[in-house]
Amino acid sequence: MKIGLLATLMLASSLAAAPASAQTMPFNDAGVTNGHWHLNSKDVAANEKIFVGMGGKAFQAGGRHRVMFPGVMIILDGAPGTPPPTGPSQGSVVNHVGFIVKNVQEQVVKWKAAGVPVLPGNEGRLDQAFVNTPDGLRIEILENKNQPMPIQSEHVHFFLPEAAVAQSQAWYGKVFGAKAGLRNKAPIADLPGLQLRFNKADSPQAPTNGRVLDHIGFDVKDLKAFIKKLEANNIKLDRPYSVNDQGVGIAFITDPWGTNIEINERPRP
Repeated sequence: MKIGLLATLMLASSLAAAPASAQTMPFNDAGVTNGHWHLNSKDVAANEKIFVGMGGKAFQAGGRHRVMFPGVMIILDGAPGTPPPTGPSQGSVVNHVGFIVKNVQEQVVKWKAAGVPVLPGNEGRLDQAFVNTPDGLRIEILENKNQPMPIQSEHVHFFLPEAAVAQSQAWYGKVFGAKAGLRNKAPIADLPGLQLRFNKADSPQAPTNGRVLDHIGFDVKDLKAFIKKLEANNIKLDRPYSVNDQGVGIAFITDPWGTNIEINERPRP
């Protein structure tokens, strides 16, 4: 996935100025941009150390531990009293998430020295690596030598029944304006700051709710208007519209295959 240089540089410059803002990538025509991944960590400090070792910037907001990367914010802890995760990301409909770096092997050396649990790429690939957190979040690392920053978010990878792959690609296009395409002959759908990838699963996969990657999040321009669009498409809210103490509008839905999705309207700088 190619992310425009100007948008990427705008995002990079905003991180130091406004670390609590989840996203400054431009919105698409549907008023949607990538937002966050929300983990239900067994050990928040251990996960924070991993993500900081990978180049993220740690901070706290709203009582939650967060790590910012270009393109995505990762929230590490669930609400107080949340039970431990019921399983890893593998085995759920969101099998893994992905970052891209300028040079995989250079990063592998740095990350291992920082205590990041790095695994080699498939079949000896040098332009790929994996990071598996102790509580089971699987992270794919791929290479793009032309990107202007050391690391940025790139994709979320769905594993679905074969018949659901095209349906899910179309659903994310209809609901969030994700643009359908192909990557290495496999279906994808692009959003600002994120590529959705789809893979056929050989067995039924669990919903994300309660797993280590509990939900993914998208930011929208106008949440109330977006909710009206959802209702017009017979998509029910799992959690009604509310505004938190930081002024962030919040609602939740679940896609037809079990992906828990938070939708936010954030105060923009």
